[in-house]
Amino acid sequence: NARGCMNCHVNGGRGRPVEDADPDAASLVMRIDIPPQDEGERQQLAEHRINNIPDPTYGLQLQNFAVPGHAAEYRLGLRYTEVPLSLRDGSRVGLRKPTYSIDDLGYGPLHPQVRLSPRMAPQLIGLGLLEAIDQEDIIAQEDPDDRDGDGISGRANRVWSRTSGATVLGRFGHKAGLPSIDEQSQAAFSIDLGLSVPLYPEAAGDCTERQPACRAAPNGNSAQYDDLEAHRQVTDLVRFFVSHLGVPARRNADHPDVLAGEHIFERIGCQSCHTPYFRTGSHTGDAANHDRDIAPYTDLLLHDLGEGLADNRPEGMANGREWRTAPLWGIGLTPQVSGHGNYLHDGRARSLLEAILWHGGEALAQRDAVIALDRDARDQLLTFIESL
Repeated sequence: NARGCMNCHVNGGRGRPVEDADPDAASLVMRIDIPPQDEGERQQLAEHRINNIPDPTYGLQLQNFAVPGHAAEYRLGLRYTEVPLSLRDGSRVGLRKPTYSIDDLGYGPLHPQVRLSPRMAPQLIGLGLLEAIDQEDIIAQEDPDDRDGDGISGRANRVWSRTSGATVLGRFGHKAGLPSIDEQSQAAFSIDLGLSVPLYPEAAGDCTERQPACRAAPNGNSAQYDDLEAHRQVTDLVRFFVSHLGVPARRNADHPDVLAGEHIFERIGCQSCHTPYFRTGSHTGDAANHDRDIAPYTDLLLHDLGEGLADNRPEGMANGREWRTAPLWGIGLTPQVSGHGNYLHDGRARSLLEAILWHGGEALAQRDAVIALDRDARDQLLTFIESL
């Protein structure tokens, strides 16, 4: 899908949105999978050994580029339908509803039960701090049965760790499908860049047995580097770099509109998922991230955000309507860092207000509360979020 991490994580921030003029320049990947086909696959999923069953021809992600001499797996097609929405004060907002198509398949048809999930590259800041939050502090916020009756029923994803050989808490990715920065970045080396790494030593990356030319092609595995293309020293350096990407300081935190917007944020219940504060622990190998008071505005839990945002593709314990709460820190600098103001897992929202208005499910009450705000209060809320 790209030749380097920064091709998608622009300046360490969010990816580029898909625009009709140049879809190949976007930082959006198409995850795919199929439902389990037999008892063995069902058991692997139940035991958390895998998060998804790959498409037998195309694997777990469609590749829109290829090395010379090979066909790309597909070309992304996308069209938007404008969905008008009226706010209580008479303002009107247009929401873009995307429809994706998989065009020009290079290796035959997809499985008839294939499930698709478009994913925009998320920002990379503060990941080391999120990794340093003690597991117990995250799990303490779970409320899968909504015992407190607030309509919020977050739960953690539990996923298989290739490093520890056990089921552990998932923290990273749009559905918290990976447990650590190292495992997240090594998975990206393999599936996004097609490079072999210690946890994914297959040089053909995501190419399947039904792509024999890809699997037989020359590769960069070298005896000099543990018969890999990116050996442990490389992945350790990338992990260290990503773990120490800092979070920008807040702006205008004491401005009256920011303070008023923070009060509205709390009053309507946004902090029920976008948890403002944690204190990091000391269980990771990165001492600079230990024992720090942080304000990520995420609980790192899965929440049902309704049918409007559903991708209908499970990942581990996450179902097709659930997403991990996205951290809000640094979000107000997205236009400066990434050159655009697009949000949500697929970049459909062209503003923070649009992103809020797409919320449903557990966040429906908060969305409706925003719809009911007058213009001044709504602007204060947005001003507060932009200050983070």
